Amino acid sequence: MDYGKTLNLPKTDFPMRGNLPQAEPKVQQWWDEIDIYRKVQDNAKGKPKFILHDGPPYANGDIHIGHALNKILKDIIVRYKSLRGFDAPYVPGWDTHGLPIEQAIANSGKADRKKMSVSEFREACKAYALDWVDKQRTQFKRLGVRGDWDNPYITLKPEYEAQQIRVFGEMVRKGYIYKGLKPVYWSPSSESALAEAEIEYREKTSPSIYVAFQVKDGKGKLPAQAEIVIWTTTPWTLPANLGISVHPEFDYVLVEADGRQFVLAEGLLEAAAKEIGWTDVKVKDKFKGAELEYIVCRHPFYDRDSLVMTGEHVTLEAGTGCVHTAPGHGEDDFYISQRYGLGVLCPINDQGKFTGEAPGYEGMFYEKANEPIMELLAQKGSLLKQGTIQHQYAHDWRTKKPVIYRATEQWFASVDRFREAMLEEIKNIKWTPNWGEIRLHNMIAERGDWCISRQRTWGVPIPILYCTKCNHPIVNEQTIEHVAAIFEQEGSNAWFEKNASELHPEGMACPECGHAEFRKETDIMDVWFDSGSSHAAVLEIRPELQWPADLYLEGSDQYRGWYNSSLITATAVRGKAPYRGILSHGFTLDGEGRKMSKSLGNTVDPKKVCDRLGADILRLWVSSVDYQADVRISDNILNQITEVYRKIRNTLRFFLGNLNGFDPARDKVSPSDMNELDRFALIHLNRLNERVIRAYDQYDFHIVYQAVHHFCAVEMSAFYLDIVKDRLYVSAPDDLGRRAAQTVLYEALTVITKLIAPLLPHTADEVWKHIPGVQEESVQLSEIPDPDTSLFDPSLEAKWSAFMEIRDEVFKALEEARNQKVIGNSLGASLHLYPDEETAKLLSQFDRLDLLFIVSDVQLHTGADIPEEAKKFGHLAVQVASAEGEKCERCWIVTPEVGRSEAHPTLCPRCAEVVDTHYKQQP
Repeated sequence: MDYGKTLNLPKTDFPMRGNLPQAEPKVQQWWDEIDIYRKVQDNAKGKPKFILHDGPPYANGDIHIGHALNKILKDIIVRYKSLRGFDAPYVPGWDTHGLPIEQAIANSGKADRKKMSVSEFREACKAYALDWVDKQRTQFKRLGVRGDWDNPYITLKPEYEAQQIRVFGEMVRKGYIYKGLKPVYWSPSSESALAEAEIEYREKTSPSIYVAFQVKDGKGKLPAQAEIVIWTTTPWTLPANLGISVHPEFDYVLVEADGRQFVLAEGLLEAAAKEIGWTDVKVKDKFKGAELEYIVCRHPFYDRDSLVMTGEHVTLEAGTGCVHTAPGHGEDDFYISQRYGLGVLCPINDQGKFTGEAPGYEGMFYEKANEPIMELLAQKGSLLKQGTIQHQYAHDWRTKKPVIYRATEQWFASVDRFREAMLEEIKNIKWTPNWGEIRLHNMIAERGDWCISRQRTWGVPIPILYCTKCNHPIVNEQTIEHVAAIFEQEGSNAWFEKNASELHPEGMACPECGHAEFRKETDIMDVWFDSGSSHAAVLEIRPELQWPADLYLEGSDQYRGWYNSSLITATAVRGKAPYRGILSHGFTLDGEGRKMSKSLGNTVDPKKVCDRLGADILRLWVSSVDYQADVRISDNILNQITEVYRKIRNTLRFFLGNLNGFDPARDKVSPSDMNELDRFALIHLNRLNERVIRAYDQYDFHIVYQAVHHFCAVEMSAFYLDIVKDRLYVSAPDDLGRRAAQTVLYEALTVITKLIAPLLPHTADEVWKHIPGVQEESVQLSEIPDPDTSLFDPSLEAKWSAFMEIRDEVFKALEEARNQKVIGNSLGASLHLYPDEETAKLLSQFDRLDLLFIVSDVQLHTGADIPEEAKKFGHLAVQVASAEGEKCERCWIVTPEVGRSEAHPTLCPRCAEVVDTHYKQQP
């Protein structure tokens, strides 16, 4: 007999190494074969619903690490909710219209836009988008994201477009849609109007000029030779100047400088004088801005007037307090000019070039006009100072080129009509993080009307017809439903393929003039209207979903994007927000906290991470970070995550190995028959369960990560498992103490596997197949149990927690003795403990301190003198000596009793008895 071997060697087919890049695709193939999504949904029938509505990523290009962060967070929540007894379907979606796809088709060389009809070009865009939907779907599935991938929602699908048209129609019916001439963000590089959500701010160098406007009619307030000074960073807007705005309550001064008389705000006089270079400034007069109203100035280089107006939008933050006003190029400018009846002048065309309304600059790109305009101002003597300024300036988020304000006829959604209802709805939403409420509230409170029309081709057309005789726009319930029904059957390309006569009900006539011939609107809807209609096109239509959703989860940029547009359309048509909760995450940065960019070479490709380390490593990284702020990722960070994964995996493997031959139906031990250590371990397991459930419910996944890691590495591996190895390996297979320890391991294994299943779905299902006695085919078909609070025993917890602290100190003494070669491993040690009175009282409550400290002998000395060589910890002194006796060949304990059994001269009495008993029972 080989007594050097234990009778209960751990044994499991669960591999030590995960080999995740190779193992995960096999797990995913198995999921597909058994149709795990459908099984989970069938299993959830009749349970309360939890709906996380997927914000659609754009179908253009491979997914990046930000996509991975977003989709994994969603998947963690959905998986957790289904494991907690909810019906939590997940319908992924895609946003498929818009300029980037148009540009991709145009730049591909595969399609000549000039030789194609509109419908042919749109079909090419559609094919391109659907191709990327398929590619991204594969990439998202590789991350382990579970969902109804065979039936996603796609914004270009006919059924989706039809619902979007109905949302638009309902907003028309309520009077929220109108057409008007207003300044909007205009992108010359895209040749289209933009919404606020399509704007990003980037650093830009602009001219900074001070310009004098000669007074023409001072209304008795200003002398004829006086000049009003304005400051602007957009010289190109001066050809469109029609007025000057001052604040009615500010103090303005007439000053003499450089032999001329100038007017500007008193509060900015010092700064402006220094900037312009005035050295000797004398104040000649002072008055309120209201006194300057209706004074008339001359345009600096055109033969027209510039009216002085009063407006509350004027500030003293910079400049002169006298604001150059071009109603065609600024929102505030537009509204104040409307009030004074100035009209609108916008001499810039779609390409950003001047029209004939700006004599001398016709055909010139607006930015190129800055220099000649400043040269002309200098010739006229109106340019007081020319410089440059670095500032944040609005850019087109797609082309990355500057945008301008430009007055054009556009279709708008009148946000002001239902703004208060939206602000009330915001109060009723659960926000994670809390600051999200303030952010969206401020955006809704401050936003202007929504420009929803775009001068593009690839999108959902605005379903409006115009009378060819009187140009009256025609849109009503009948026309909307007629178009929606066509789109539902044929898709929105029908708008471009059919004649206008086929797109309205039979017998329709213009309500204004009775004419019966019509033309089609050529603009399409803002793509934010597309995705913002998903609550109606998806939540209300899909039978497994419900309206409103429980949660929208996207990046923090979506406060101005999808969260915003969804709230607008839902409140407009339903009077309620489409979500009960909002959860937002930050952006991904590299390991040094820098923004990722291809030019820096610091991007992290999720596909490469999956190929190198595995999707579960990437998912564990997602769970480890405080995702509500910006998060860092790098190879070093992922390598650290891999070490944590290895610790968790090895703990689960240890559990499985020591459950070999364990039948839970036959061998489980009741907690009442367990010793205190086993019950303490079960308490910690249920405390873990309690803490993790609470963290999941609060979306604090980093707490789940930390709690599970700590439980595996410290509470199990470094404490409980360390102690019970003796029982598991040495005791007789059916020994009650061994079965009790196995019961704890079994409970820990099943609970932890369920708790990590949302984070590490591949690993969890791999473990699940090896757990004895489980009934469910997959862990995804099980449920995370409530913690068993009946086991909680505060006095027992306090007792054993105090012992763990003492054990840590004893282990420090053992480590020092090992370093000094006093002992080899801890089983070669004999401990002499010198506790104070309180510690002695605690230690006297524990049986077999030798097993708890994993040494061969423990001597407890109370009231004795402490040896000088003992290591002192205040309330305890520890002396480590070499244990006396021989080493048992089987359990490795050193004791003088080895060899007392003649039949087993190399074993201690306990091992001799176990061997005799075990082998006598063998056939």
